[in-house]
Amino acid sequence: MAPIDTDDHARKKGSAEFLVLAQLEDRPRHGYEIGIEIERKTRGAVSFQIASLYPVLYRLERKGLIAGQWVEKAGQRRRRYYKLTRVGRKVLSEQRRSWSEFVAALQAAGGLEHA
Repeated sequence: MAPIDTDDHARKKGSAEFLVLAQLEDRPRHGYEIGIEIERKTRGAVSFQIASLYPVLYRLERKGLIAGQWVEKAGQRRRRYYKLTRVGRKVLSEQRRSWSEFVAALQAAGGLEHA
């Protein structure tokens, strides 16, 4: 799968909140780990500069979809771990449904069903 380039900025921006929320479904993670997970799960097709990921995290936190907490571990620098809130889980579920419908529509309209 070819990586998404900078010309696909709008598509990436539109999916960023959804992808971040999905990475927090199972357990709290810090920002760098969220970025690594997105890249790993998409096999490199989607990646975020860490500097562009933090504004997404701050926005999601302001919306009440995630909650952040500073954690200090021996031998490591302090990191802010984020977890989904109850509202965030509901929004993630709604976004999954919406994205699923959107992707199905793209496949049908773009002739991608058999691609």
